[in-house]
Amino acid sequence: MPSSRSRRSRDLTWFPRLLGVATAGYSVAIIARPELFTKPTALQADGAPLPTATAIGVRALGGRDLACGLAMALAPAGKALRTAVAVRVGSDVVDLVLLGTSLPEPTARAKAAGVAGAWGTLCALGYLAAGD
Repeated sequence: MPSSRSRRSRDLTWFPRLLGVATAGYSVAIIARPELFTKPTALQADGAPLPTATAIGVRALGGRDLACGLAMALAPAGKALRTAVAVRVGSDVVDLVLLGTSLPEPTARAKAAGVAGAWGTLCALGYLAAGD
């Protein structure tokens, strides 16, 4: 019989699953329209065409996040869901470091690092709700 703590944890799995759905939704959006990512990150100047290589990179990033998001939304509670969330958190840490140090403009670096850090923190909290 599951413990009271275990039942409570399973009751909270909606939180990492919601984060997974949001991740997947944003991923689909940037795969379809990479400009949604390239403009706020200053990878594309206003009015400039989107370089093919940049579009490919953004779509690859979107593919990675789509897989993470779907895993978070669909994995069974417990170890599988915790693993999916841990992959998402790891991806956010990489994004925080890479985007926070490599984007072409300081303002874009700060914003991207802030978003990655905030999202990683939310997902880390989601790890705690992923079940036993």
